[in-house]
Amino acid sequence: MRPSAINAGDKIGIVSTARKISLAEIQAAIEIINKWGLEVVIGKTIGAEHFQFAGDDEVRKEDLQNMLDDNSIKAILFARGGYGTVRIIDDIDWRKFLKKPKWLCGFSDITVIHSHLLSVYNIPSVYSIMGINFSTATFESIESLRKILFREKLSYEISAHDFNRRGEGKGILCGGNLSLLYSLNGTPSDVDTTGKILFMEDIDEHLYHVDRMMMTLKRSGKLENLAGLIVGHFTDMKNKDESNPFGKTAYEIIAEHVNEFDFPVCFGFPAGHEPDNRALVIGEEWKLEVGEKVKLVQT
Repeated sequence: MRPSAINAGDKIGIVSTARKISLAEIQAAIEIINKWGLEVVIGKTIGAEHFQFAGDDEVRKEDLQNMLDDNSIKAILFARGGYGTVRIIDDIDWRKFLKKPKWLCGFSDITVIHSHLLSVYNIPSVYSIMGINFSTATFESIESLRKILFREKLSYEISAHDFNRRGEGKGILCGGNLSLLYSLNGTPSDVDTTGKILFMEDIDEHLYHVDRMMMTLKRSGKLENLAGLIVGHFTDMKNKDESNPFGKTAYEIIAEHVNEFDFPVCFGFPAGHEPDNRALVIGEEWKLEVGEKVKLVQT
C-alpha cells in the first residue's frame, strides 16, 4: 500500500526519535516546506532533552505515535538521526497508520523505521534529508524529496565509478545505513534482500567495522541473490590505529565482498551523509542500469 501524495495546504509533522535538536536547527526546513504550500506541525520532541536524546523513550514514542495517528498529518519528516529510534520501534502501534499510510522521511538512524515498515508491513517510505539538513543540502536533494511527496517519479543519472560492475537489475529497493542494517540482522525489522536492490551508506566508522559488517551481510545470505547494489556516501571513514592501517578503503572493502556475485553494482551514488543526499523510495521498485553512465529509475 502506497502513501497518498501531498497536496497544497496539507500538514507535515516534524519529530525527533533519536538525538535532541532545537527549533532553530530546523528553521530552514520549516521555511522551505512552507514555500511548498504546506503547513508544518512541530512535535513535542523538538527542543526536548533527556541526556543525548530528544526526550526520554516515552516522550519520543508518544510524539511519533501522535503524528502517526493524526489523520490531518499527511507526512512525517524526522528532524535528525544519531541514535535512539530502535529503542522505541517495538512499542509503536501501527494500526491507524496502516489504514491510511503517510510518507515517513529521513535517513541514517531512521533506517530502523524504513526496514521495519518494509519487513513487517510492506509499506514504502522515503530515505531522504531530514529537518536538520535543509540548511546545508543541495538543491537537488531538497527537490528530490519534494518530488516524492508530490507524487513525481524520480530518475537519476550519474557518472560511472571505477569500481562499478555493469549490468541491469530491477527490484524493490531496500537498505539504508550499513551500521543500522547490521544491527537489525536477525530482528523482526530485518529485511529479506532476495531479488531486491540493496542500498547502503555510512559515516564515521572504522574501516575494520565496515569489513565486519560486510562479512555479516555475506555470511547471513544478504548478498547472494540481489538484483543490484547501490553504494552511496561513506563519509569520514577512519582507521582505529593510524600506524597500523586496515589497508583498504570502504569502497574497496565492499567491492571485495561482492566480487563473487554477478549483480550490477553502482558506487558513488549521491545519497548519505553529504550535502548531496538524493531521496530514494524504500519499498518500491526501481530499475538500475550500470554502464557508461548509471541510471536509476523509479518504475
